[in-house]
Amino acid sequence: MTTRAQIGGLDPTQARASLAPWQHVAAPIRAHEYEQRLERARALLREQGVDALLITAGTSLRYFSGVPWGASERLVGLLLTARGAPVVICPAFEAGSLERVLLVPTDIRLWEEHENPQQLVADVLRERGAGSLALDPAAPYVMAERLRAVLGGKPLVDASAIVDGCRMCKSPAELALMKQATAMTLQVHRLAAGLMREGISRTELVRFIDEAHRAMGADNGSTFCIVQFGQATAYPHGVPGEQYLQPDELVLIDTGCTVQGYHSDITRTYIFGRPSAEQARIWELEQAAQRAAFEAIRPGVSCESADDAARRVVEKAGLGPDYRLPGIPHRTGHGCGMSIHESPYLVRGDRTPLQPGMCASNEPMIVVPDRFGVRLEDHFYVTEDGAEWFTLPSPAIDQPFA
Repeated sequence: MTTRAQIGGLDPTQARASLAPWQHVAAPIRAHEYEQRLERARALLREQGVDALLITAGTSLRYFSGVPWGASERLVGLLLTARGAPVVICPAFEAGSLERVLLVPTDIRLWEEHENPQQLVADVLRERGAGSLALDPAAPYVMAERLRAVLGGKPLVDASAIVDGCRMCKSPAELALMKQATAMTLQVHRLAAGLMREGISRTELVRFIDEAHRAMGADNGSTFCIVQFGQATAYPHGVPGEQYLQPDELVLIDTGCTVQGYHSDITRTYIFGRPSAEQARIWELEQAAQRAAFEAIRPGVSCESADDAARRVVEKAGLGPDYRLPGIPHRTGHGCGMSIHESPYLVRGDRTPLQPGMCASNEPMIVVPDRFGVRLEDHFYVTEDGAEWFTLPSPAIDQPFA
């Protein structure tokens, strides 16, 4: 079954034969950009009236230092003070591994397994005359409590404003990495759509999508993959269990990858066969809501304005209001970068003014309970006078790709 040569008709062997490493590879983040990030963090520390910043293992540690390690029960962190070199606190047995991934000059303080690494933080603060400490918002609660136990009453505060203030607006180098990631995922979507046939299983598509991301050079294959058919599309993040595609069902695929730590996240919903009048109406309404949100984007406008614009389209058509169904059950979009969900958010109550370089998804999903759902998700970045798409939106229910 073939629709406009985009849905179905592609042999799995042909699809796999077309897989190859991505040709237009974006440059990695350079050393001078890491230095700029640290200086920006110092400036925000001064604005917040805080003396030091502790970033723990996870995406923010990679953002500021290049160290791509995930969090564990052992403290690995970057401690930044107003003056002096940044300090990396690390288990002693990891020193050799640290040296091979650390991309900024630092003072390294090592701790043995029986020692208290939080005490090293307190020691550096005392040496440098620092009082208050801003802690990475992604740090676990237990770490905050252990720090309080050794800080001797020094204030421990949330570093969200500092971390978000650095990470929300992407540099040209970051945008280039995200453009590569989104272009790769869109190509994976194209191939997956071509594989559609009656009886194909959800599992077969999930495996192919991961294989395709890996073949193109994504960091670790698919970072996630949601494949749903028919009635299962009415659940924003899907339902468990195997599914097999039947004629005239909607297909919803939401997937992404990372390139040097930067995420893609794209959703396509389309018909395998002929749409009903109601499926076509809801799909076109979803397209109009996505377009309205995009047209609301420009510097200085609040993030919630995009959510308002999408909901007005849907409510004018008699759906909703608010999160009531049939209608839009969740926010219109989320920021994206080194985390797949990060600030800012396109949702009521987020009054963050949009600024050039901010990136977010645009996905005002419409759900008709127990029947079907339609989500069209593309990401954009804010420019000096509006916004630009990373990937062009779907033109029609039976033509998922521009």
